[in-house]
Amino acid sequence: MTFLHDRIGIIGMGLMGSAVMKRTAAACGWDLDATRCVNARTADDVFGRCEVVFLCLPHSSIVREVLQGATLKPGLILIDTTTGDPAEMAALGAELAAQGIHYLDATISGSSAQLATGDVLIMAGGEAAVFERCCALFAQLARDAVHTGPCGSGAKMKLVTNLVLGLNRAALAEGLVLADELGVEGKQALDVLRRSMAYSRIMDTKGEKMLARDFTPQAKLSQHLKDVRLMLAASSIPLPLSETHRELLEKAEALGFGDADNSAVISAYAGSSKFQVSSFKKPANATTESS
Repeated sequence: MTFLHDRIGIIGMGLMGSAVMKRTAAACGWDLDATRCVNARTADDVFGRCEVVFLCLPHSSIVREVLQGATLKPGLILIDTTTGDPAEMAALGAELAAQGIHYLDATISGSSAQLATGDVLIMAGGEAAVFERCCALFAQLARDAVHTGPCGSGAKMKLVTNLVLGLNRAALAEGLVLADELGVEGKQALDVLRRSMAYSRIMDTKGEKMLARDFTPQAKLSQHLKDVRLMLAASSIPLPLSETHRELLEKAEALGFGDADNSAVISAYAGSSKFQVSSFKKPANATTESS
């Protein structure tokens, strides 16, 4: 099924919401920041006009707050890209289903910059039939989409993928700091890492940013810290690497890098002269992340 562009809307016009609009040519978008709104004065303008509405918001509590104050019509499809609490998203899906509203927690593996080029994976939980109806739309957004199961399962899968992704990022930061400590030139270290068995795609997307201390946000550090806290809260077993990662992110946030790109995790390492905190560029007027 193909949805007409003029029946697609977005709630939350931050980094992810803006990328969704670019990929889908959505007709309207609303945000708490009025300067970001597109053809909509209120959230109800979007819900009333559209068949499909993407929710691109920072966390589950804001999603619930927006929906509780909205007028939602039966048959509406809500595609929630938020990295949120799996139990909360499952509960929200059940509540909306009772009102005749379709809900997919369609989390995205990839940054807003990667979403802007379609180089992401969508992991969607919800009714299989609703997922199938949205497949053509997902094809406009992403290189691949997978149905993960019932509502809440998309959020669970996002936490799993973000755990590994975030640790890859932290490992790269630590490796580059060690290279500097050993007197290995950063660009050479990154080049060798890319050629070695240690390679991960994070080296392509975050390596140069770390070396240049260019922390213009593609995905904010504070947002990933929120995700790590969700992982730890969701698990009944210890996650020692994630606990250490949380501490690193909290240190970077305390140093003022919460609104910076998540590659700024390297700012938590201030042991070598090159990686002193004062040498890092902090982004000005950073945009709110929405995934």
